[in-house]
Amino acid sequence: MSTRVETAERTETRFRAMGTTVEIVVVGGPRDLPARGRTAIDDLESRWSRFRPSSEISRLNDASGRPVVVSRTTFDAIARAVEAWYATNGRYDPTVLDAVRAAGYDRDFSAVPRTGPALAAPVPAAGCGGIELDRTVRSVRLPRGVTLDLGGIGKGLAADLVAYALVEAGADGALVNVGGDARVLGTPPRPEGWIVGFENPLAMGDLGYARLAGGAVCTSTRTKRKWTRGGVPQHHLIDPATGAPSWSGLASVTVLSSEAWWAEILAKAAFVAGPRTGRALLASHGVTGLLVHDDGRVDELEGLEAFR
Repeated sequence: MSTRVETAERTETRFRAMGTTVEIVVVGGPRDLPARGRTAIDDLESRWSRFRPSSEISRLNDASGRPVVVSRTTFDAIARAVEAWYATNGRYDPTVLDAVRAAGYDRDFSAVPRTGPALAAPVPAAGCGGIELDRTVRSVRLPRGVTLDLGGIGKGLAADLVAYALVEAGADGALVNVGGDARVLGTPPRPEGWIVGFENPLAMGDLGYARLAGGAVCTSTRTKRKWTRGGVPQHHLIDPATGAPSWSGLASVTVLSSEAWWAEILAKAAFVAGPRTGRALLASHGVTGLLVHDDGRVDELEGLEAFR
């Protein structure tokens, strides 16, 4: 996903975090707001990264079935992930971590070997039915043997939280794009709104762009994080029902919604569901976007024309 801002009164920064490229654009307000946004992203990564032994997610995954008290931000992220599991009938599932590791994505992606030996038979994800959440004390208990990966929802929620924080700190408007999960909020830099481009995952031509006054655009694609094991292609978008990478006939799904965490969830769930069922799933939740098929065909969903 690419972004373009045309205004004389903007500050911005671009950096690596959460295993991807983060872009923050601020319209108006103190000039140090992009740096504050970076600090906020780094803080969320320190809480949610599965690659940091000291993170709250790692402590929870290592708790062997015991309840763990977490920060309000982390509790909210986990609660949203569980809510999303129910709302998508399990097509989005934060308990796929063991399957992701088994497929070969067991370290920061920059260090994942691009080839390797054949894998063992995949195992379906455990699901969220046994997760216990206590809002009074903000404790989370995972059943023994169940682990969480906030992954995509973490990126989307980070974009939401930081955009809100920047506007509350004095920005007229803000864009936060965390690896293709983009949230815009506040006064747009141009009369027609923020302009967010759709990246073609197959590099087969321009997919156009959306004009947003506010809200989010998120993309899930199998083409960015990929590798092979035993000569078999792998990628990070796991089908929870099988525990294996999803080959649904889609190369990517892009969703427009009011919040980035929710757009990210629906994009991932629609990708796993495949073209027909995924399209119906997105329509049932009242969102729009586009589907890119493996052969390069592009389906623009009803309602997307309003953002052109």
